[in-house]
Amino acid sequence: MNITQEKIDDLNAVVKIKISPEDYTEKVDKSIKEQAKKSNLPGFRKGMVPAAHIKKMYGKSILIETINTLLSENLNKFLTDSKVEILGQPVPVMDDSKDFKWDGADEFEFDYEIGLAPAVDITITSKDKFVQYNVKADEETLASRIKNIRRSYGKMSNPEVSADEDVLYAELAQLSPDGSVFEGGINSTGSIRLDLVKDKAILKSLTGRKKDDVFELDVQKAFDNNETVIAKLLNIGEEEAKDLKSNFQVTVKNVNRLEEADLNQEFFDKIFGEGVVTDEAGFTAKITEEIEGMFKQDADRKLQNDMYTQLTESVKMDLPDEFLRKWLKATNEKLSDAELAEGYDDFAKNLKWTLIENKIIKDNSLEIKYEDVFATAKQRLDAQFKMYSPAPLPEEQLAEYTATFLQEKDNANRIFEEVKAIKVFEYIQSVATLDQKDIAYNKFIEMN
Repeated sequence: MNITQEKIDDLNAVVKIKISPEDYTEKVDKSIKEQAKKSNLPGFRKGMVPAAHIKKMYGKSILIETINTLLSENLNKFLTDSKVEILGQPVPVMDDSKDFKWDGADEFEFDYEIGLAPAVDITITSKDKFVQYNVKADEETLASRIKNIRRSYGKMSNPEVSADEDVLYAELAQLSPDGSVFEGGINSTGSIRLDLVKDKAILKSLTGRKKDDVFELDVQKAFDNNETVIAKLLNIGEEEAKDLKSNFQVTVKNVNRLEEADLNQEFFDKIFGEGVVTDEAGFTAKITEEIEGMFKQDADRKLQNDMYTQLTESVKMDLPDEFLRKWLKATNEKLSDAELAEGYDDFAKNLKWTLIENKIIKDNSLEIKYEDVFATAKQRLDAQFKMYSPAPLPEEQLAEYTATFLQEKDNANRIFEEVKAIKVFEYIQSVATLDQKDIAYNKFIEMN
């Protein structure tokens, strides 16, 4: 077998593989004999089918399978041994002029296009500057969070008329275009949360409502076409909610109001534990600390995104774009030309970042250890479990779940890539200059 590489330019090459009968004859004969031992054909005892008969019936398919195996194994070995850094995977060159007989005497030649990884020139120094935002709780955000917490621990009351943050517990009946109740249509009993109503005119019409009031409601307009909210209200699927055009007749059964809990010691102890907080100032400080901790995660994502954007734009490298488009089409049969054109720039940008990551890891000997992958996977699973139950899982049980989770190749690869990104971002932060900047949360949100 003869394998050679012909370089077309700095980013493209062709690998040529020549296979002669001596490369495959012995393997084909062995496969035929094994097939003969396993075959159960009419007129022959099981395992006693002559090899010549198997060759006549299945020789061509066995030969094709053998050639494909040889190509796969030797192409990958050649690229590995030659230390050729490629992008994507080799793409076979279609050549209609080659007419193989597949008779066991052919000399085969197959060509594969490959895209070569470009050289990446990047060194992070203190001259690389990024802004690290310290996001602070603005008065509106803090007040909203405090209000939600107080309502969560508050008491339910039933006022005579509704205000703009109350809940109308009501029956809803789908209407026909003529305004009559649609027979066989959607009928549901649900809670209309006024704090979720986006249309100001509709919100105004829903305040001042009382028990037994009947009125018409455009749910799509009221909730700004939010299929999640509408689906929950009407007890239907989100797809059905998304396409829903009808108005609804609403019959109010009750007005519910969640009164805010008093800021007293009983309330503080329920939230933080006995004696941890003793006054309103301490309560406010604790809530501020809590939400600014959540803001830090948003700020970290912003910093990482800024690093990604700045470095992918500043590090100049060319990609074998024509080859990559061809490879994407070859490996995604359902990918249309329009979809490829629309998504290619983002794909190329992400690929550039991967090359930058790999260069930083290699040049700075950054290690990605299994214990890091395990710890990250464990954190992610722990967070998922806490969404369903605040009680923490026993450490031993969580570790068992994590080990099982990482046995799935896709899960392990995803967490590995996450840890890899974390290592690279941590390295950049340790070397680059980070300009600290305080910013209110409402102003921070406007930047994103």
